[in-house]
Amino acid sequence: MAVTNEEISELFEDMASLLEMKGDVIFKIRAYQRAARTISQLPQSLELAVRQEQELKKIPGIGDAISKKIYEYVTTGHVAAYERLKADLPDGVLTLMNVPGIGPKTAMLIAKETGASTVEGVVKAIHQGRLQELPGLGERAAENILRHIHSLRTKDQRTPLGQALPIVERIIADLRERCPTLKKATPAGSVRRWQETVGDIDIMGTAQDPVQVIDALVDLPYVREVLVHGPKKASVVVDPGLQVDLRIVEDDSFGAMVQYFTGNQQHNVRLRDYANRMGLSLNEYGITNLKTGQIEKFADEEGFYDRLGLQMPPPEIRQGLWELDLAQKHALPRLVEQSDIRGDLHMHSDWSDGREPIEAMMEAASRFGHQYVALTDHSSGRGIANGLSDERLQSQIKILRTLEGFPVKILCGSEVDIRADGSLDYPDELLADLDVVVASVHSAMGQPVEKMTERIIKAMHNPHVTVIGHPTARLLGSRDPVEVDMEALLQAALETGTAMEINSSPERLDLKDTHVLRARELGVPLVISTDSHSSGYMDKLRFGVAVARRGWCEPKHIVNTMPLEEFMAFIKAPKSERIHIFAGRVD
Repeated sequence: MAVTNEEISELFEDMASLLEMKGDVIFKIRAYQRAARTISQLPQSLELAVRQEQELKKIPGIGDAISKKIYEYVTTGHVAAYERLKADLPDGVLTLMNVPGIGPKTAMLIAKETGASTVEGVVKAIHQGRLQELPGLGERAAENILRHIHSLRTKDQRTPLGQALPIVERIIADLRERCPTLKKATPAGSVRRWQETVGDIDIMGTAQDPVQVIDALVDLPYVREVLVHGPKKASVVVDPGLQVDLRIVEDDSFGAMVQYFTGNQQHNVRLRDYANRMGLSLNEYGITNLKTGQIEKFADEEGFYDRLGLQMPPPEIRQGLWELDLAQKHALPRLVEQSDIRGDLHMHSDWSDGREPIEAMMEAASRFGHQYVALTDHSSGRGIANGLSDERLQSQIKILRTLEGFPVKILCGSEVDIRADGSLDYPDELLADLDVVVASVHSAMGQPVEKMTERIIKAMHNPHVTVIGHPTARLLGSRDPVEVDMEALLQAALETGTAMEINSSPERLDLKDTHVLRARELGVPLVISTDSHSSGYMDKLRFGVAVARRGWCEPKHIVNTMPLEEFMAFIKAPKSERIHIFAGRVD
């Protein structure tokens, strides 16, 4: 059986957790965490690298000890050091960490003191009142853990876009490599709409030899099961359990087919009703005149919508809202595009939990075409992330102020923790030295909605806070958002001149599209940032741009579409004036 990078990454994540449970030295824990993150993003197969006897230590974050363990795992199927760690700790302790809200130390405490080694065991301990009695927990913590368990059990089986899209892109790339007759290929459905989670994957294509393409799909090495295998259509299940439906159609039907499988149900229902009033019927093959029965086919979507007298809505907003009303008037906005973004205001270096030096991040930002970037390493409250003490931040500021040789404007920043009481990790006099302050919640996430809302709003009122980072702190598929009154947050952002972040990390996509749409309606300044921890992560900007597009944002709604001079004037203005500057831009 093939060894995937994901398996190796999970192995080192587990080793880091086990070491933390044992109270091992922090640098060793971080080394395994860093290796896990690096491996999860590698484009090349580590198994193949081992088989080809490549030097793994050339990969950033992979030292000699990690390299040897990768070789051991690939060649033997296990790692002796990992087995020893597991043997030293209670059975099932890692299983408990599958529950959001239970970290390594809490898992160890629960396993040792209650004997629970499964999620069911934790539920039983809560109902018996034993977990609430553990030091550092209590009723509130137990309630939160129980809520997370319930959420895990009841959530649907959809896959986060950040996991699904790379699979789609890999399939299309592999088919193109194997099938020279494949002419067009595109995802449809929720993937093409950039919805944050997806169910099944639909791919549409055209080819001179459809059978060749279909056969190539079912023969891909990561196909787990073949459900349908026809001459022009196939349905397969690929690792990690996603169903993929591939349809190969004639060139002149491609536009109608892609349109049919792209819009959500509400969009397509409204479109069909609109067409029926014109005496037309729609399906995946084209547009039929109800009087004559004649069918018109379309090679592209533009022609399809044009036949109906409509401006073509971008896929991201085919949600059955008001896109067709505006399309009839040819009044759809030009949504923000990745090329509109002039800077990134949230990224990390190896000074905290990033994986590359400052210089490497700046070089990558320059290549990416940014005019300005803010380096925002973590504050001291993020101990596990190697957060910067006051003294280290002051040293970094001095270095950044004198760093030369980059076409990109380097801004001094920090991702500062919003503490449980709403205060910030750094004193105001130190925050005043920064160009950009991203204030984020990373702890005490179980606070009730009133407390959490009050906490974040208090941070907004700090005159030095530029942006609220990943405002709901969610992790798609693994951690629920914090309980917060989003309307109150957006109103406070408007009142204080604080920008709200659209975090492009595929694991976050936070703010979500519906919150973005509301922020846009209110006139709240929005920022699209990558939260990059390595240079390769900067291309995740496309995920944040997609969220903004789903929220109907134009370039004028996004602060970091401002050219450098305009942006510098914006952030140098007192916060009380920024909202007026931004409102003038939007108007």
